[in-house]
Amino acid sequence: MQCFVYASLHKADTYLWLAGRDEFDVLPEPLALMLGELRFVMEVHLDAQRNLPMEDAHQVLDHLRTQGWHLQLPPQETLAAANQLDYRRKLHDDHDA
Repeated sequence: MQCFVYASLHKADTYLWLAGRDEFDVLPEPLALMLGELRFVMEVHLDAQRNLPMEDAHQVLDHLRTQGWHLQLPPQETLAAANQLDYRRKLHDDHDA
């Protein structure tokens, strides 16, 4: 499937994948407002066998086929930090104080 990737100029490391080039009318209005201005990044042929560094190709394809778009958000660094043993221990220690 041919798809088109855009970077949000308002939200860092946030990308919008579209099934059709410049077909922004498929986006829900609140999402379009949150993303703000978009910059075209690339056109790519995506199939289920393609390895993507940050996304699952099957999920991207499913979203593109069912709704015409897929939103790629940045990694959740703050959530990842909460899974670290030292961070959890500090929270526990602070709570007991």
